[in-house]
Amino acid sequence: MADRLDIGGARRDLEGAEAVLKLRTVVANGHFPAYWSHHLDQEHHRIHPDHQHEYNLTA
Repeated sequence: MADRLDIGGARRDLEGAEAVLKLRTVVANGHFPAYWSHHLDQEHHRIHPDHQHEYNLTA
């Protein structure tokens, strides 16, 4: 990831450039560890949603 951020003259579309700028800001402010932890938590919930209330399991 650092390689991509360090390429100053790389061509990007507007959406990609904005994403890189936001990520650089998070890193520069020292908030990356908290951001990454939150990101991983959100991804976990997206991939493994809590569906326990939707199932009626009987033996």
